[in-house]
Amino acid sequence: MPAVSVLLPCFNAADTLDEALTSLEAQTYTDYEIIAVDDGSQDGTLQSLRAWQVREPRLHLLSQPHQGIIAALTAGLAACTAPLVARMDADDRCHPDRLARQAAYLQAHPEIAVLGCRVEAFPAETVGEGLRLYLDWQNSLLDDADIHRELFVESPLVHPSVMLRRAALESAGGYVEHGWAEDYDLWLRLAQIEARFARLPEVLFYWRDAPQRLTRTDCRYSVQNFLRAKAYYLLAGPLLQRQAIFLWGAGMVGRRLGRLLLRQGAPIVAYLDIDPAKIGSTRHRLPILDAAQL
Repeated sequence: MPAVSVLLPCFNAADTLDEALTSLEAQTYTDYEIIAVDDGSQDGTLQSLRAWQVREPRLHLLSQPHQGIIAALTAGLAACTAPLVARMDADDRCHPDRLARQAAYLQAHPEIAVLGCRVEAFPAETVGEGLRLYLDWQNSLLDDADIHRELFVESPLVHPSVMLRRAALESAGGYVEHGWAEDYDLWLRLAQIEARFARLPEVLFYWRDAPQRLTRTDCRYSVQNFLRAKAYYLLAGPLLQRQAIFLWGAGMVGRRLGRLLLRQGAPIVAYLDIDPAKIGSTRHRLPILDAAQL
């Protein structure tokens, strides 16, 4: 049994797959297997994986009709044999020490269930300001307290950069389809079962910024669906059995989040804002109060 299973879903990744697998082949850590799942690719991905399987005995190949990322991850997870699972995507790259550093940390810190690392986006000329700001934010969250505090801001970890304990992943229910981002959903469910998070301070993962990246093309990753996830898990966690909720911010995001919370029966009694143009009016028939009234 290897110590680490690298879970690698692939779909139409023929142009980048060699680069990703070469970065795994170059790892200084060798006690790992690669569980590659071809999700019904229509280019040369499957043929490339078969060629790599001959060259790399640690690569185990699954092939299935196209069903999407959650089905591919679920099938791959079932085939993983190691207690530690490292995620990887077929268009990204790992630093040569990534697996070594993450495996050593998790072995030394049994209380940590999910371990990320700092991430750098590439190629530099295509990385926009929004992605740079996002990575600056999530790269700043290093310990469990940081990550838990910011959990309802955005997804605090880049999914293919993490290594996590398979037992924790399975305890949280694996990958689940809710109509929003599967990785953000997983972090929120792991938090519910009091799993602990951490991030290594080194850049050990290189995230390709491409037009076809799922975070750009799949509606699961839209702002509205992130708000749906937040509303669902806020009411299942921090807002559970609250008698009254004051929602700070009556602008676009606050209005949309408030609507989602109200639909699920949240006891919102008022909005709070600092904008004089909003204070004194209403949102969803609820008063907008001056934040100073707190």
